[in-house]
Amino acid sequence: MFPYIVVLTFGLVVGSFLNVCIYRLPLEKSIVSPPSSCPHCHTRILPWDNIPVLSYLILLGKCRHCKEKISIRYPLVELLNGLLYVLTFYKFHLTPYSIFYMVFVSSMIVIIFIDFDHMIIPDVITIPGAIAGLIASAFILPDVFNTSQKLGIVNSIIGLAVGFGVFYTIAFLGEKILKKEAMGGGDIKMMAMTGAVLGWKAVLMAMFAGSFIGSIYGISVMIVKGRNWQSRIPFGPFLAIGTLLSLYFGRELLFLYLHAGRR
Repeated sequence: MFPYIVVLTFGLVVGSFLNVCIYRLPLEKSIVSPPSSCPHCHTRILPWDNIPVLSYLILLGKCRHCKEKISIRYPLVELLNGLLYVLTFYKFHLTPYSIFYMVFVSSMIVIIFIDFDHMIIPDVITIPGAIAGLIASAFILPDVFNTSQKLGIVNSIIGLAVGFGVFYTIAFLGEKILKKEAMGGGDIKMMAMTGAVLGWKAVLMAMFAGSFIGSIYGISVMIVKGRNWQSRIPFGPFLAIGTLLSLYFGRELLFLYLHAGRR
């Protein structure tokens, strides 16, 4: 139990930093300095008011100084990151690649919230992530469908090519046929990163899972807001969720799909 508590605590602390990234990266601000401050009164947040989740509960969700409400997103991001770190530790144990996956998972969390807010996916996440995936695949990363085997640089390159190629083709055809942007460049680079880290089988599963979840969300919104409702829905968050499902449950989802196909 103690190792899980340590991993959870570490994940919560990293989650607090992710909140900084989510807020500052779209604004092209430094994620290192200046120190965090209240978005309302701009008072610097003291260390004891910046304890993940706990400080939010102690302060009753309000700034100590101006008493303005603190967004519930802050503790939710911290908690989400902490729980996913625990799941990563449970699934892959304490290994070099589990540490890499934790960084990858955190990048997906940042992508989800930034894309929902701003409909962009920063290159500063996806491009270094893809490069790191290619390098790590040659040394430490396993095949998520069979962790006893290494992913390998070849599968990583194929995964990157599939992730990039499929979505670039969708974007190209959408622009030519529909005369509008069908897929953002950030989505393309994110799936290239996913393919580099997880391989071609996992990136395909992430595409299908993300598309399915995104379709359900889009249909639900149309039902609630009316058939004539028109607004752009970011696709990146759903692809990121599909990526996480593929990472943690790829083998199980593949088994269910193949088993259902035999009926």
